Amino acid sequence: MIVRLAQPDDSAAITALYIELVDNPQVQVLPERLATLAEHADHALLVAEAGGRIVGTAHLMFCLDAMFGLQPYALVENVVVAAAARGQGVGKVLMDAIEARCRDRTCSKIMLLSSATRSDAHRFFARAGFQGDVKRGFVKYRRDFAMACETGLNS
Repeated sequence: MIVRLAQPDDSAAITALYIELVDNPQVQVLPERLATLAEHADHALLVAEAGGRIVGTAHLMFCLDAMFGLQPYALVENVVVAAAARGQGVGKVLMDAIEARCRDRTCSKIMLLSSATRSDAHRFFARAGFQGDVKRGFVKYRRDFAMACETGLNS
């Protein structure tokens, strides 16, 4: 199994993985976006490939921080392992690759969010050393942005 940066030709395979993650007909991974991400120093859209097939993905982002000198922190999003490949070490290989990149960049921490209903994923993240009871994550989706504008909450 290898972990590498996603390339434009991977768009269909990554789309299929994202559809396993979220039930949303608007999921669309564009080849040109993958090309941009592959060239961006602060983003790494990783794919795990086994037997010539993409079986997992994770998006790693490095964020500038003011708190610890020049140390960035990392965010991880959209960690997905194909249902047929779960339990075969794909997620561990992806997380090991993420940690290695974060060590290389001297990140102060790695943060991620996981849907509140994905208890199997929560157990996996805990086994990978993430602490789910230290902080609480909050999300506001685009469909809810306008509500704040309409009620005057954004001024």
